[in-house]
Amino acid sequence: MSPEKILAQPPRVLSQAQREAYFENGYIVLEGLISQDWLTRLLDATAEFIERSRAETVAGRDFDIAPGHTAAQPRLRRLKRPDEQHSVYWDFARDVIADVAADLLGPDVLFHHSKLNFKWNDGKDAVAWHQDIPFYPHTNYSPLTIGTYLYDTDLENGAMGVIPGSQNGPVYSHYNAEGQWVGQLSEADAATLPTDKVAYLTGPAGSITVHNCRTVHSSLPSMRQGGRPLLLNAYSSADALAYTPHPDPSVHAYEVVRGQRARWAEHDPRPCQIPPDWSHGYTSIFAAQAAQ
Repeated sequence: MSPEKILAQPPRVLSQAQREAYFENGYIVLEGLISQDWLTRLLDATAEFIERSRAETVAGRDFDIAPGHTAAQPRLRRLKRPDEQHSVYWDFARDVIADVAADLLGPDVLFHHSKLNFKWNDGKDAVAWHQDIPFYPHTNYSPLTIGTYLYDTDLENGAMGVIPGSQNGPVYSHYNAEGQWVGQLSEADAATLPTDKVAYLTGPAGSITVHNCRTVHSSLPSMRQGGRPLLLNAYSSADALAYTPHPDPSVHAYEVVRGQRARWAEHDPRPCQIPPDWSHGYTSIFAAQAAQ
């Protein structure tokens, strides 16, 4: 569905100005959208998984752990598929943020995936410039990701930075010169970005960020103690069909969360790079960018 048709639909949560800003810039930030009740429930569930991660020694199906992770000092880098691992995450994925997705995708919305990323102030938690769509190409570029700040998030604890308008630019290669998948732009491509125009998406706990799958983004390292968590949920319009294996499908992948399943696929003529064959397994962007 085109932006014009989406904007003609009555909004559920967002203002018309917020919807227009998303289509113009490739992102929006909404402060205070998530209630304290939801934050408490999400934080309680998250604390359970941090505690469970103490028993892990290597990354596996459920946890991606950073080098230096120990039982005494857990360094959980990512909780994979939280929607599958705890009902509170799946309930949240179908609540108000699914309405936000519908305001930007049209009335028919599919869930793609969720993940819970952490930053631990170890100097190694920066995320390099990248786009999301090369990880999971679709027939069109509707997919978007909604980030939920469970902690206050600013420049000191790793806020995400985006290049406004980059969703209308090229889809960059995420392979290195040797043809290895690294999950990030090359140094040469990154050097062409207008980094003087970066927008850092800061906000108090309960804020959400939304960015389009083509939007170029990165995140700063954390300079503050404590494992700052960021819950990410990705959605697509129902007429966007994946044409490569899902990197890390949960039991809810491609489930309809608003409206109904599409009968026709919409095809965007702009090309998209093909990632490796994820059907044999996927770790995380952290592992790819660290060449692990």
